[in-house]
Amino acid sequence: MSVLVQSTGGWVLDARALIDGGYTRCTRFQDDRQSRVKCTFKRQCFYMSRSYCGVNIGAAADGGSGRTVQKTEKPAKVKIRSVILEGTEALVNAAQSLGYLKGVRDTAREPLPSQECNLAALCEMAKELPLAGEQEECVQPLAAEDGRTTHVDLFSRVTENATVWASVVTLLGEDYVIPPHTAFLLSDFTRIQPLVHYERRFDLIVMDPPWENKSVKRSRRYSSLPSTQLKRLPIPLLASPNCLVVSWVTNRPSHLRFVRNELYPHWGVEVVAEWFWVKVTTSGQFVFPLDSPHKKPYEVLVLGRYRSSKDDTISSSESSGVPIEDRRLIVSVPSALHSQKPSLSEVLKPYIRAGAKCLELFARSLQPGWTSWGNEVLKFQHTSYFTLSQTDDIGDITKDDGTDRTAVASGLSSPGETSRP
Repeated sequence: MSVLVQSTGGWVLDARALIDGGYTRCTRFQDDRQSRVKCTFKRQCFYMSRSYCGVNIGAAADGGSGRTVQKTEKPAKVKIRSVILEGTEALVNAAQSLGYLKGVRDTAREPLPSQECNLAALCEMAKELPLAGEQEECVQPLAAEDGRTTHVDLFSRVTENATVWASVVTLLGEDYVIPPHTAFLLSDFTRIQPLVHYERRFDLIVMDPPWENKSVKRSRRYSSLPSTQLKRLPIPLLASPNCLVVSWVTNRPSHLRFVRNELYPHWGVEVVAEWFWVKVTTSGQFVFPLDSPHKKPYEVLVLGRYRSSKDDTISSSESSGVPIEDRRLIVSVPSALHSQKPSLSEVLKPYIRAGAKCLELFARSLQPGWTSWGNEVLKFQHTSYFTLSQTDDIGDITKDDGTDRTAVASGLSSPGETSRP
């Protein structure tokens, strides 16, 4: 079960279960034969058992900081603090009453995967290669009919796995696990044209930009991007009318103001809600003090609707039938891997139409039924992050019943499901 609790205040998610749901059926082509593989994301990545503040949420009247809220604080900040404190306490209590967030034994932990990601550097090198011409196909299958992936052009074409099976494949000399019914493009801003030429309008676009901040500069974990450069993203060319646009935003006020007041209006996106992802330990504590001046135990999600200037006849309610409530909480144990966010597919499903086409920008992983783009789009698909075990030979997988249970369960369409205009 990936959604542990759902209420009017929000959700408690099992982020690892959300990942594993895409790999219930997985195959691998090796030594000229195809075999079924059991595939699960490594559990130690979600074993955050200790809080950095050491204070239980239920006792965190001062946010674990040892102080009371000052009267001079801005009312909006105090209100957000109250929403997060009270909402998280209610959601955690509900999860604990069902047996979740009760803690784990530290002795069960194993070392975290330490695979070095060179994908961004490869994208930089690929800029010297020509893009596919206008007469050439901008999309390609992940593997040939015999299951081999020897001639896949990841940098200038969208790659599709249109099968109902996840697949362990070798790409760029490394092994990756690719979910079923997924599509992806490995590139940066300068090579995003194949995604536009993919001729698909999306009903949901989620993005996690590499925001500029001091800790990123110090750690050099990834390259950041000036906020103003985000305006270059071709959202109007990718979004369908009333597309739901969701952006992960840091707690830096200038970033939040930029998204609300500049970025979304530039694209023609109307802000409709602000949500919060609250990070807790496996025993239900905030991972950082709520009132910490440096690191907060939550991140902001800004939700908006793309209002197409060509077609303003469709209302927000007609696109999904469900209004989007403001200030809802998504509570989960965060990954110990830097910048790995929980999947939003389950919590956003009520707010998009059935069979919606979904896109993630600046992605570092893939999701079943989604299209993904970024210069590290395969990062967390590397087999070093998974536990793989071969079970048995499966022969011809085309004899399967053809039902993608993951896509059906999530209500999302597959990349190859709808013909292009």
